[in-house]
Amino acid sequence: MDNKYEYAKKEGYKFWFRQENIEMIAYTTISFFLPFFIGHPQQIVGVLVNAMLVMSALNLKGYRLLPVIIAPCLGVLARGIIFGPFTIFLAYMIPFIWIGNFILVYAFQKMRVQKKINSWITLAVGALAKTAFLFTVAYLLVNVGVIPALFLTTMGIFQLYTAITGGIIAIGIQTARKKISVQN
Repeated sequence: MDNKYEYAKKEGYKFWFRQENIEMIAYTTISFFLPFFIGHPQQIVGVLVNAMLVMSALNLKGYRLLPVIIAPCLGVLARGIIFGPFTIFLAYMIPFIWIGNFILVYAFQKMRVQKKINSWITLAVGALAKTAFLFTVAYLLVNVGVIPALFLTTMGIFQLYTAITGGIIAIGIQTARKKISVQN
């Protein structure tokens, strides 16, 4: 009897490990290639990237979150280099966008996954924290003349809109996934 329990536990772990790696690859790949396939309008890309960030926060753990946090900026940068005029100003913002993505993911990991706080409250807090951080950095960089003032809009209200809308999509998908898995 103990052997059956140990076997089931071991097989369950293998399934979970495989499933989480597949999801990490899927979220990362989608996040990276969205700028290539959609490109413009940027609002749609931003919404879908934020949906991938929230989905990864709800379904992945630890180091598996990093590729999803990093990939979208690299995709935007690569698309700019390959298809259009490269803007050096984005390069200045990339480390801060990574931190902003981390803030949103961390909010969901800490508040929703660990503390079981309502998804909508978590989304509001995470989106506001990400936006506040990115806008503050952009404001400072604009004031010292590193980036143009255009980034204030892009890193302000635009970030809030895309984070909230992407989060709504991700929460909807997550809710549907849970309902489907319960029915099966």
